[in-house]
Amino acid sequence: VRSTPELGPTLAAARSHPSAVPRDGRAAAPRSPALDTVPAQRSPVVAPRDLSLDGGGAEAELQAAVVDAQQRMGLLSGERWRHLVSVQHLTRADLHHVFSVAEAMRSAAAARTCSRLLHGYVLATLFYEPSSRTYASFCAAMARLGGSVVPVHAEYSSARKGESLRDSVRTMGEYADGVVLRHPQRGSVAAAAPSCPVPLLSAGDGDGEHPTQALLDVFTIRDELGTVNGVAVMVVGDLRHSRTVHSLLRLLLLYGRVTLVLVSPPELRLPEEMRTLLSEHGCQFEERERIERSDLAHVDVLYVTRMQKERFASEQEYKHVFGRYVITASLLAHAKRAMIIMHPLPRVNEIAVEVDEDPRAAYFRQMKNGMYIRMALLAILLFKAK
Repeated sequence: VRSTPELGPTLAAARSHPSAVPRDGRAAAPRSPALDTVPAQRSPVVAPRDLSLDGGGAEAELQAAVVDAQQRMGLLSGERWRHLVSVQHLTRADLHHVFSVAEAMRSAAAARTCSRLLHGYVLATLFYEPSSRTYASFCAAMARLGGSVVPVHAEYSSARKGESLRDSVRTMGEYADGVVLRHPQRGSVAAAAPSCPVPLLSAGDGDGEHPTQALLDVFTIRDELGTVNGVAVMVVGDLRHSRTVHSLLRLLLLYGRVTLVLVSPPELRLPEEMRTLLSEHGCQFEERERIERSDLAHVDVLYVTRMQKERFASEQEYKHVFGRYVITASLLAHAKRAMIIMHPLPRVNEIAVEVDEDPRAAYFRQMKNGMYIRMALLAILLFKAK
């Protein structure tokens, strides 16, 4: 096991976080000019208006933010990636640029403005697995940017006739300006990317990765706590199959002094390749089979995942671990006031409904952030300035 036994004292000593003073029931932290800090203010909600009728002001600012991000990320010159199929090619600077655009998108959405940034653009969504939040947020993101969506679901696609995934993706790429793909097979999105003539965004590939979820997760940590540097994160649940966890941990390695407590049944522990990666990057982590109150008292982020029934070989194996971990109000009495609870959703029974009223419960705010991140990504990858 690639763990760090001596982390116990470190957890207790190094967890005093600058977000110790609660603000409106939510964790807060002093702002700094570092890449992972966030603006202190958000735009107030005002009456709906159309940015296209705003004399070009607000829309021009939004466009300028997108083009600036494209330039800084090396996308306009073709020096960098054009598909988002993994988080492995992202840098910390990339995250900073995406988050900056996401902040602008959130301001526009809060003001109930209607952008025309992607007016005339078409996004094709190709989903071979069920989805509520990822699918709906991509559709909402495209609509809020003035574009349109062509949805294709597996049960109605030519995959049922034997068409290959590469051909399906290439076809959608000929009809649309961008394609969003979710598939149950690990590595499938990366394998299909070379055949796609337009930007391809992964919406998850089996138990592999979920890049856009990881981006919104880090954005949420940054937004709620003020920084990602130095956070202590406890990850609970099915760590073997959770693509959201796999991508999130890779992004957390871009930040300094992040420490981890990984809680799972032995048969669902984090894959060996991920544990090796954490060790190679010098990330301190411990593995547990139960949630220890002594650990919970020092974490800044409690990240909970469900037991993924669809990944188990049998119903019996699933029932053996179902309900193993349940976050309740009584358990959270041992946690810090200035911490947050996250979940990629959907939730089954791993977080009691009573926790929803706890101001530390950030999972619905986290979910909403997904739309802003996906608005930013669609704008950065699809928009072409005239």
